[in-house]
Amino acid sequence: MASTVSFSPAKVQVLQATSCHGHAALGSSFAVPRTGPRPRSVAVRVSSEQEVRAPSGRSIEECEADAVAGKFPDPAPFVRPKAPEGTPQIRPLDMPKRPRRNRRSPALRAAFQETTISPANFVLPLFIHEGEEDTPIGAMPGCFRLGWQHGLLDEVYKARDVGVNSVVLFPKVPDALKTPTGDEAYNDNGLVPRTIRLLKDKFPGIIVYTDVALDPYSSDGHDGIVREDGVILNDETVYQLCKQAVSQARAGADVVSPSDMMDGRVGAIRSALDAEGFNDVSIMSYTAKYASSFYGPFREALDSNPRFGDKKTYQMNPANYREALLETAADEAEGADILLVKPGLPYLDIIRLLRDNSALPIAAYQVSGEYSMIKAGGALNMIDEEKVMMESLMCLRRAGADIILTYFARQAATVLCGMR
Repeated sequence: MASTVSFSPAKVQVLQATSCHGHAALGSSFAVPRTGPRPRSVAVRVSSEQEVRAPSGRSIEECEADAVAGKFPDPAPFVRPKAPEGTPQIRPLDMPKRPRRNRRSPALRAAFQETTISPANFVLPLFIHEGEEDTPIGAMPGCFRLGWQHGLLDEVYKARDVGVNSVVLFPKVPDALKTPTGDEAYNDNGLVPRTIRLLKDKFPGIIVYTDVALDPYSSDGHDGIVREDGVILNDETVYQLCKQAVSQARAGADVVSPSDMMDGRVGAIRSALDAEGFNDVSIMSYTAKYASSFYGPFREALDSNPRFGDKKTYQMNPANYREALLETAADEAEGADILLVKPGLPYLDIIRLLRDNSALPIAAYQVSGEYSMIKAGGALNMIDEEKVMMESLMCLRRAGADIILTYFARQAATVLCGMR
């Protein structure tokens, strides 16, 4: 039985290709106005009883009749691939379970892959400064201090083009604005609030994370206020951090991220945000931030090295494991929305520890030292930079990280999109 379907060629629907970050552009579907004669309709004949024949010209019925009669073509002879000469002749092991069976082909390996990674898992750290020119960072090849009005926008545009829609901002503050109490941190017209407003205006859908700490604004280079005897004041610092977080939220930040490691700062910041009506602003706490030697290139980027001493009285001892559970319990109780581990790759055990002991999202920071080592190894042809980059990010995901702060975000997303 056949039917006839009529359509007008004046009605056209266009579907454009889907980009890497998942936004399909739907073209117009409408009647195109025409002048002159009315377009003629086109009749298409569709039959549900069309006879289908094999390439040989035989019908399905004829092929089925051969099958019923047992007229099958002879199978190709089975030939077992030969082992190299000298391979011992043995009796196969009596092994009911052979895990290699599920790894024997690319299709099977892809089907059973337990961990996946996508651009949505990346947060791109961006260094910003007051200048108009982008300044390269010597210890971090491929990274720049970006001019907040121009270079930053170009970098964010390129990141979003490959599906990276989250950024975290780190400011290079002029020395003249640095003070012992870091008051510039909560200037509503400071570098970070201005940048947040600009990003939200140009890219309304972007997720902006901010850093909450005093070290970029402190003349002492520490995350908190330093007493004359060198002690980092905890509660007085938390007071300043609350004002900083509220200022960032007022500018439009989506997630404020206290990286200072002061006791009680998550609860205080949550209360301060709620009191100002910013109930929907999230807190990503640097829950397990270690006093690591992997931060060197970052401190060069922001010129934020401590003027004296180190940060061991507030950042965690790299030798400690169980202590991370204390920090996790405190941050959860105080209202953190995301828990972060820093550094990343050297602390996979800590990422897994938090993953197994908390239902909150876990973030990992692949820090500047990790980035620079991979870059240096690739430049010296000691490793395959791209493969090591992707493996390192997959390892962070496998350990339990939901999101990864990484300077490789745009480069890795480009690889995931099949672009170069």
